[in-house]
Amino acid sequence: MPEQSRSVTFKNVSKRYAGVPAVTDVTLEIAGGSFVALVGASGSGKSTLLKMVNRLIEPSEGEVRIDGEPVHDEPAYLLRRRIGYVFQNIGLFPHMTVGENVAIGLKLAGERDTAARVTELLQLVELPEEMAGRMPDALSGGQRQRVGVARALAVGPKLMLMDEAFGALDPVTRDGLGKAIRALHDKMGLTTILVTHDMAEALLLADRVLVMEDGRIVGDATPRELLAGKGGAAADALVAVPREQAHRLAELEK
Repeated sequence: MPEQSRSVTFKNVSKRYAGVPAVTDVTLEIAGGSFVALVGASGSGKSTLLKMVNRLIEPSEGEVRIDGEPVHDEPAYLLRRRIGYVFQNIGLFPHMTVGENVAIGLKLAGERDTAARVTELLQLVELPEEMAGRMPDALSGGQRQRVGVARALAVGPKLMLMDEAFGALDPVTRDGLGKAIRALHDKMGLTTILVTHDMAEALLLADRVLVMEDGRIVGDATPRELLAGKGGAAADALVAVPREQAHRLAELEK
């Protein structure tokens, strides 16, 4: 029987830096198998909240649980091996080939013969097998980001965290990679939490959108509900941007 997607629970989670609140009293449940987008203005707390799942940041108060188990019940390095994590500046090791970068999690887990798995992972992210022998500096930004996704998927995590993963990419590459991530989410039965400042991206990719403002969740709705104005004032302000852009484009086409 295949492993189930991971649920994530935040219970009264807060984070302060030198007394200044970054996240304040967040309580929420993310069901296994869902694709959730965290949106909000810069400094709203969305990346801080995400990084408390894999303990890159520790909460000042409250608790984060995965499948009902507190994340602090095991060493952070073991926790992170079970969680895929992709961020904007993907951080491929420049002295390693693409294949070696993809396989690093497998090597840490004790696997020796990783070539077949690397080929499978490159195919998953729509990169040719021969790319395994290239160095990261020979790749485009979009290709490097796909390698980062392959690396994150290598050990078969059922929870994927994505922190502004597409932010440095051009619009065409960004759109294509977003569609690929959504397809992988569905194919592999993942739970995906995506932090993005792009509301259109959140609306098109996610099943559920969480809106953050001043460290709090101020909106929690489906994309359809947000477009219908049911997400609250902060959500309405974010939705207004792509909506206004769409109207302006429509005017240009007349």
